[in-house]
Amino acid sequence: MRCFVRVLCKIPLAHRFLGLASLSFLRLRNVCVDFPIYQGSSRSLKKALLATSTHGNLARDALDRINVRALSDVSIDILNGDRVGLIGLNGAGKTTLLKVLAGVYEPSQGRFVSSGSVSSLLDTQVGLNPDATGRENIILRGMYMGIHPHEMRMRADEVAAFTELGHYIDMPVRTYSAGMMIRLAFSISTCIPPDILIMDEWLTAGDAQFLDKAQRRVEEFVRGSSILVLASHSTQLVEQWCNRGILLHQGRVVTMGPIKEVVAAYQRIIGGAILEAAVQIAAAGLGC
Repeated sequence: MRCFVRVLCKIPLAHRFLGLASLSFLRLRNVCVDFPIYQGSSRSLKKALLATSTHGNLARDALDRINVRALSDVSIDILNGDRVGLIGLNGAGKTTLLKVLAGVYEPSQGRFVSSGSVSSLLDTQVGLNPDATGRENIILRGMYMGIHPHEMRMRADEVAAFTELGHYIDMPVRTYSAGMMIRLAFSISTCIPPDILIMDEWLTAGDAQFLDKAQRRVEEFVRGSSILVLASHSTQLVEQWCNRGILLHQGRVVTMGPIKEVVAAYQRIIGGAILEAAVQIAAAGLGC
């Protein structure tokens, strides 16, 4: 069964009188995300993929396509005030889960409900038009973020000043260097503090001259949000900014709870992965 809900839930009148009407939350129930492999049509490729899969993440669907299950039966509640660190090995499903929370991916199965405005610092350059000027892109990117053009026009000068691009702000984006592009995209993406902030690793913003200012902006963003969900391989970073943790492994939630306890569980998985790799290397050496 597929069920994807992205609405603001109706809040009882009593909650409004108590000042609870603006509480943000993210709720997932039995969420799965599958990616079909359309190129895997040949029987030999299917057989090879299914035979070499040791993680149980590959399966056939009703149309005999190979599906990679990136998330499997994920059920979590993230409530107002939570600072959640998503941790796990590469391929654990962290980025996929972030994209579900940000509304980029629709669950293949299960239910997702959210309340509150969401800002996702996943790919800040999505929504930029290379043929438009930097100033025009402030409006366009704002529309992509769900912000009314009138509001973005009111913020355009502020955003332009933060970029420090000078007269380049009125030139086509295709003439920008990579660092200038990052400055523009970052400045637009962080112009309005959200209720819910979704981040994949700690965002940096190009050249060193701009980095300090960008880091301060990110910290202000994090402190001002009602909910933070941060995916990172840095245990030091998640312990600094998060109070709760969710450990993913092979697309499943292994454990969740206080961040220090979840980090300890993650470190045990890392130790096991290192040991497994050492055994495989030793076995390969003996086979030579």
